[in-house]
Amino acid sequence: MTNDLVQQDMFTVLHGQPAPVVTRWSYSAYDPFAVSLAVRARHDRWVEWLIGRELVIDGLEGPAGEGDVRMRPRTVQGYDIVEIEIRSHDGRAVLEVDRGLLRSFVEQTLELVPLGTEADRMDLDGEIARITRSCGAE
Repeated sequence: MTNDLVQQDMFTVLHGQPAPVVTRWSYSAYDPFAVSLAVRARHDRWVEWLIGRELVIDGLEGPAGEGDVRMRPRTVQGYDIVEIEIRSHDGRAVLEVDRGLLRSFVEQTLELVPLGTEADRMDLDGEIARITRSCGAE
């Protein structure tokens, strides 16, 4: 972990698949409201979703989320997990991650940027300038 980044790889069960897949959870103080969930696909290709950090926090304790990403804690065959349902126009995937590992990741993000202080970490003027430059380049 660097001073501005938390990252953790986890084995994750993709519902209905016999072998776990690797997921990479990342959090950056430079984008303090979001958590990146990347799933390793074939040939070392990663498929990435950005999820609100508060959704991940809420999903540790109870059902959370509306729309494309939903989370809920469950006990499956004696294992304490968080079930993550991701929907897109291409279909639906259900991932199961170890609740303790996910909680540890979340706690590290909270040490880096405590809840309620996210806006203090954002450089809104810099973001607006970056977006304006990229839109003007087209």
